Amino acid sequence: MFPLWLGLLVRSFRSRRSLLIENLVLRQQLAVLKRKHPRPSLTAVDRIFWLLARRLWSAWKQPLILVSPETVIRWHRAGFGWYWRLLSKMGRSAGREKISKEIRELIFCMVAENPTWGAPRIHGELLMLGFDVSERTTSRWMKRAPRQPEPAQRWLTFLRNHREAIAAMDLFSVPTAMSGLLYCFFIIAHDSRRILHFNVTRHPTSSWIAQQVREAFPFADCPKFLVLDHDAKYGFEVPVAIASMKIVPVRTSIGCPWQNGVAERWIGSCRREFLDHVIALNERHLKRMLSEYVSYYHDDRTHLGLGKRTPDRRTPTLNHGKLIVWPRLGGLHHRYDRVA
Repeated sequence: MFPLWLGLLVRSFRSRRSLLIENLVLRQQLAVLKRKHPRPSLTAVDRIFWLLARRLWSAWKQPLILVSPETVIRWHRAGFGWYWRLLSKMGRSAGREKISKEIRELIFCMVAENPTWGAPRIHGELLMLGFDVSERTTSRWMKRAPRQPEPAQRWLTFLRNHREAIAAMDLFSVPTAMSGLLYCFFIIAHDSRRILHFNVTRHPTSSWIAQQVREAFPFADCPKFLVLDHDAKYGFEVPVAIASMKIVPVRTSIGCPWQNGVAERWIGSCRREFLDHVIALNERHLKRMLSEYVSYYHDDRTHLGLGKRTPDRRTPTLNHGKLIVWPRLGGLHHRYDRVA
């Protein structure tokens, strides 16, 4: 290849420049044909040669034998694209810098947790946190965030803001030794998780349930709201009795037990920790057993919802002294204390 370039350099000073270039082109193709390959292949140097020939010689298509003019043009375009890709990687990107993922997630979080806030308020909070972002960018990303929180979040917010004034009621069935069914009615406070009232019956009529609500709140100290579901056993009498006591009955949606989650969790705890391990004989037996469980539930059992405290605020013992164990519920559970 070097003699070809040298020949081009020598002949460039002579006349009839076009003829010399054509001669050089033919020589180059002959050199390629002399290679000992069944199908000659062009190297990168050969391609560069033809690209230069295309730029320097207008009649470059006439002597082509090994390649077509379209192939040479394709090589040229590929080299052009490679050249500008290299420049774009080496140069600095234009336009504004994208905001970080942390800022985007923070904007989405603020929109979800504060549905009444607009772009100026959220932009102000971002400035207070030290983020350098414009109000227009904040507004643009706010449009991509979900405006309304999930129904579960709205209900949870309602419960947290009013839990000191909320109680919940529910019914659950318990099988007996003779394959019968007993029904347990209870009312639980949302703030302390205390069982305010419970009773057992074989026939839970609406009149009986309304009487249990009156016995649970005999004095003026009543919750503001009482959560209950759409059980047919309540009928029309129970909501009317609740409203007559100046308590607002809050009915959960049909088929949505999670809206009365505090009561449902107590039913699950009662079954897993006690009722699944004993057999109720009759109403009196079940009521006595539930009384023991409620006492254990208030005094001894810790709750995640109360910061791992008990509803009756069990006092932690000292970190020294003799460890003693108190059996609870016939030995199903135990309480651990220390004595001096």
